[in-house]
Amino acid sequence: MVTIRVMEASDWETYRTVRLAALLDTPEAFGATYADEAARSADAWETVVRDRCESGLSATWLAELDGEVIGLVGSFRVDAEQTGAELVSMWVAPSARGHGVARRLVDAVLGWARDASLSDVSLWVTRGNDAAHALYVSAGFAVTGEYQALPSDPCADEIRMIQSVA
Repeated sequence: MVTIRVMEASDWETYRTVRLAALLDTPEAFGATYADEAARSADAWETVVRDRCESGLSATWLAELDGEVIGLVGSFRVDAEQTGAELVSMWVAPSARGHGVARRLVDAVLGWARDASLSDVSLWVTRGNDAAHALYVSAGFAVTGEYQALPSDPCADEIRMIQSVA
């Protein structure tokens, strides 16, 4: 049975492993590159994860099956005054796709935003990533009309989607 849990600071090595696997699997879906992320020191990874876990402005969820992490998603606000959150770093292992894991991860973010009394959750999805786009539409997200170059590949672009959670 798949479980979804909030990442803890002590999960930094697991997060590093899964994040790097995600960047290798679907580099076109992320703003960061494998090369940049792989070059980070262990101390940098530990600091990033600790900050995400302790800031009060962000959270990351891990999907696990039989003790193995098969997916992750994050969400953050830039500061405490920001009324909306950003969904980031969504990834599900190829072996777990099509079984509702991604939807459960999205639902975790939406629940977190509701619990924090935020107004909305937004995200950027790479144009042409039809499976991700369909997931977000099925979860209630709508295209805003905004787009930008994908930071890791300026030849590709991302479209913005948003959902009200208030």
